[in-house]
Amino acid sequence: MAANLVVPSDITILEAKNKVGKRRLRLLERTGLLFTAPMLHIHYSKMDRGDMRAVLTKRYDPEDTSELVDILKRRQASVSKQVVSKNFMWSTAGTMTGLVWWSFRRYNYQSRLVALPFVFYGGTFVGRVLGDIITGRNAEYARDRFLGQLPAKIYYAPPAES
Repeated sequence: MAANLVVPSDITILEAKNKVGKRRLRLLERTGLLFTAPMLHIHYSKMDRGDMRAVLTKRYDPEDTSELVDILKRRQASVSKQVVSKNFMWSTAGTMTGLVWWSFRRYNYQSRLVALPFVFYGGTFVGRVLGDIITGRNAEYARDRFLGQLPAKIYYAPPAES
C-alpha cells in the first residue's frame, strides 16, 4: 500500500479559481477561530481552523451572478455562521459556570469544584443551541450547511484500473 497523499478537494479548487482578492475577517470570526479546538485529521472529513480561515478570507466578485459563485458565497456564509456561533458556545458555558460559582459562594470550595465541570459541560450544549439561534444557523437550509461542512482536503484516490 502506497503512502497517503493529501490534496485539495474539488470545492477548494473552485474557491481558488473564482476568488478575486482577500477578505478581512470580522472580529467575531477572528475570535471564533481562536476558540475552535485543534483537530487530529484521520480521514480528512472535517475542516480545521486553518481551512475555515482560508474559506473566510476569500473575496468573490460581487457582480458575478453565476451559480458557481453563489454556491461559494453560500459556503462562506455557512462557515462564517459556524465560526461565529463558537463564541456564544464558550461564553455561555463560562457564564453558566461563573453563575454556579457565585451561587455556591456560601458553600466550601469542594462543593463548588464538584458542580463546576458538569455545569460547564452542559453549558457548552446550551451555548451551542443559543449560538445557532443568534447567528441564524438553525434556520439555514440543509444544503447550505452541507456546503459549509465539506472538507477542504481529501486523500487522493487514483482512478481504478480496469
